[in-house]
Amino acid sequence: MRDFAGKRYWLVGASEGLGKALAKKLSAQGAHVILSARSEDTLKEAVGDMPGKASYQTIDISNDDSVKAAAEAVGEVDGLVLLAGVYWPFGADEWDAEKATAMVDINFTGFVRVLGQVVPMMVDRDEGHIVITSSLTGFRGLPGSIGYTASKAATMSLAECMYADLRKTGVQVQVANPGFIKTRLTDKNDFKMPFLMEPEEAAQEMLEHMGGDHFKKSFPMMFSWVFRLSQFLPDWAYFRIFGK
Repeated sequence: MRDFAGKRYWLVGASEGLGKALAKKLSAQGAHVILSARSEDTLKEAVGDMPGKASYQTIDISNDDSVKAAAEAVGEVDGLVLLAGVYWPFGADEWDAEKATAMVDINFTGFVRVLGQVVPMMVDRDEGHIVITSSLTGFRGLPGSIGYTASKAATMSLAECMYADLRKTGVQVQVANPGFIKTRLTDKNDFKMPFLMEPEEAAQEMLEHMGGDHFKKSFPMMFSWVFRLSQFLPDWAYFRIFGK
């Protein structure tokens, strides 16, 4: 198991929900956690809830200048965990251009912006830990999820590309694919969400994954099999089952 004590971990998207819950668990393990999000007020409150050493840095991952300034202020870190995301449920038949673009820009391109400031430093010193949060939805296209699912498929592919490049170096890359987590984002859904997890439950899954050597973890396990097995279905069968 990885020893987090004394390590500096930067969690982007950690003022509430899964990010805050994971930060608490890392802090309890002895890590110095740096929490980032857009709202300074919620970050201050979140830092106050940490059991150990913690600080915060505001960031808008949709803005290049904000990302560069935040990375410079945070400085060298041992680990980076990307958790930020936005979500609005709608499909191609009710396209919302502004919201679709925001989901792609924050959920995927925003990750790329932050990684661009951190990865080169880790590669130079041949040491570091990068954790990308994707989603079970990233395994295959779903109805009513035009921006979110596409952005999560992109983050999953991003993690796979990075792992392919860095797997034999001192920089460890991992990706976590959670299912439904009870947050203000999933509160927007008007359908029953199977295996809905509390943030603390999902954070424990993330922490256990981060403590090991495996590249990818999809959870809850039983629910994840639905998505993973769907990849083997031919298009005609898949879209007859899951399409509108």
